[in-house]
Amino acid sequence: MGLIERIFTTVFGGERNLLRDTVEVFRENAEAGAQRTHTAQAQAMAQYGAEFAVARQGGFDRFMDGVNRLPRPMLALGTLGLFVTAMVNPLWFAERMQGIALVPEPLWWLLGVIVSFYFGARQQAKAQEFQRAIVGTITRVPQVVSNIETLRELRADTPRVADTGEDSQLALAALKPTDNPALDAWRRSRALAATE
Repeated sequence: MGLIERIFTTVFGGERNLLRDTVEVFRENAEAGAQRTHTAQAQAMAQYGAEFAVARQGGFDRFMDGVNRLPRPMLALGTLGLFVTAMVNPLWFAERMQGIALVPEPLWWLLGVIVSFYFGARQQAKAQEFQRAIVGTITRVPQVVSNIETLRELRADTPRVADTGEDSQLALAALKPTDNPALDAWRRSRALAATE
């Protein structure tokens, strides 16, 4: 019994747990990791609290606080504005995107560095992908312009938009009455109303 007890004491007993220590080399101790995360969050919150504990005295401090809060909302609202503009005036939007396609790559990198200051390094990795997406979008501009011209030709206020031209089969098909259950029901209700 003494040998087995010594083996278990060596592996599991005493102040150290050989098995636990070995496993923790390959996998983090969840309890210790949670404690470290809690400590880091508490320190970050204390830092944020200390930063805003001092009341801003001068107008310059308040102005700079306002300026520091502008980039994120401006970029977010500007991006949403681009989507709205693309729907409202696609030709104007396409012209502007042509200009963006001409921006040299070093300038894109500089923009990526500036934006990553506010949004993190992820933007810098996505900047090149964004540029490729812009070029892909620009290649679709001629098709979009053609589609818009076709749609404008189909507007209801265009003169003779429903003209069948020389196509006699289309003219006959347009004049041929078809079943319309809603119209039939309306006619029946009118006839009933007239008899009452």
